[in-house]
Amino acid sequence: MAPQREPQPALAKAIRQRREARGLTQEDLGHAAGIHLTQISRIESGRSNPAWGNVRRIAGALDIEVSELAALAEVLEETSEALKGAR
Repeated sequence: MAPQREPQPALAKAIRQRREARGLTQEDLGHAAGIHLTQISRIESGRSNPAWGNVRRIAGALDIEVSELAALAEVLEETSEALKGAR
């Protein structure tokens, strides 16, 4: 399977939402996940898709299972799609 090149805004929103709910800064998250602050910023802004290993490290730093993070991203994506359809 080819790497995903399109931005994944729902995953970016899910990471940001969970980080903020935990009261963490991007710097805190980066430190806990072992990922540079710049990369965390790029992921959260949707300018960069995280590699699978980074998704696992981010989820661990956020104290959430990868499956829970994916489920949150799916809910956010569905909500976004529903709002687009309502326009």
